[in-house]
Amino acid sequence: MQVTETLNEGLKRAYQITVPASELDAKVNEKLEESRGEVQMKGFRKGKVPLALLKKQFGPKLLGEAMQETVDGAMSKHFEDSGDRPAMQPKVEMTNANWKEGDDIQVDMSYEALPEIPDFDASGLKLEKMVVTPDDAAVDEALGQLAESRKSYEARGPKGKAKNDDQVVIDFVGSIDGEKFEGGAAEDYPLVLGSNSFIPGFEEQLVGVKTADEIEVKVNFPDDYQAENLAGKEASFAVTVKEVKKPAETVIDDELAKGFGAESLDALKEQIRERLTAEYSGAARAVMKRALLDSLDEQVSFDLPPSLVEAEANQIAHQLWHEDNPEVQGHDHPEVTPTDEHNKLAERRVRLGLLLAELGRKNEISVSDAELTQAVLTQARQYPGQERQFFEFVQNNPQMRQQLQAPIFEDKVVDYVFELATVTEKSVTKDELQAAVAALEDEEAEAVNVTDATDA
Repeated sequence: MQVTETLNEGLKRAYQITVPASELDAKVNEKLEESRGEVQMKGFRKGKVPLALLKKQFGPKLLGEAMQETVDGAMSKHFEDSGDRPAMQPKVEMTNANWKEGDDIQVDMSYEALPEIPDFDASGLKLEKMVVTPDDAAVDEALGQLAESRKSYEARGPKGKAKNDDQVVIDFVGSIDGEKFEGGAAEDYPLVLGSNSFIPGFEEQLVGVKTADEIEVKVNFPDDYQAENLAGKEASFAVTVKEVKKPAETVIDDELAKGFGAESLDALKEQIRERLTAEYSGAARAVMKRALLDSLDEQVSFDLPPSLVEAEANQIAHQLWHEDNPEVQGHDHPEVTPTDEHNKLAERRVRLGLLLAELGRKNEISVSDAELTQAVLTQARQYPGQERQFFEFVQNNPQMRQQLQAPIFEDKVVDYVFELATVTEKSVTKDELQAAVAALEDEEAEAVNVTDATDA
């Protein structure tokens, strides 16, 4: 076998691989000998069929397998000897299109090699971590929000008129052109006026009703209503008001705390304080992580595989186009061309993705089966009743597993760098932390995790 280099420019590589016909023939004979002992053919004892006869019957099939294995072996040996790691799947083409049995095989292989990542001393990094300690006001605010979620209502009385924020208990039957439609009726439905949980215009017409009132509510279903048979149509609802209730004052006491599973109000406050501490810490980590990535982007430079940058730029442009055109769900739309800004962002993501991947590889950082399983279980909870199907889908979909694994791997590498860097804690207010997080959210570069840019 002969491997000849035909291109070596930057990260671009190309080689011509020639496999002699004699080597291919030897591979076929080897396969025939391996299976000879199990072959039975009329007129011959098991394992005694002549090689020439086996070759005549099974040779063509084995020839294809031998060609594939020989070329794959040549590629594997090349990467092992050269130390190259292809950025994407190598392009392989058989050049002698008129090949026939007995000819040598000629194959062209081209790829972009992953660059040499320069060694980076993370111990020289200086980072600042924002620290917020939940005060009593923050705990009381969160406690009030919890109490609001358990809002209760009390009757206004037979003559009490419904106002916004009141709850009306109603029976209703909907119809279009005098015909009832599926899903348009309910009994004893508790509707909070002003919650915008019903069709636009429905709740407003119930302001001022009293217990035992019977009214007709007319509304138009939105043009983009999810049920196509109702979209854009005018509907009439016969509504009977069973009861009008006003918001009752929620007493924040031990009984309320027990409703949330705490032994007492003080215990609930302590749980809230711990939750806030964890939330503040998570937000502060996100801010510090962004500062780390910015620092790495400034300090580390190396050549980037053009194919990876192009693929990432196309993905960014396509994603942002769909964000600007949410009404288009599929991919049947005009071609989206990346801008200079998209290309610049793609270069950053690819550079950081390759750098973090290399840091993880050199320091033997990996995602354990237990960590990946936990991520799958967390994701599966978003599909109530279909958890098993989702779990099986992930098991049979390597690309999906990679998508779940990538952010875990990234966070583990980032945590490793945090341990090496000099981190200074800075006490700040909740508002200052929120402002820093808001600034992050305004950065388009945070739309996709950097390690999604490459599977390296």
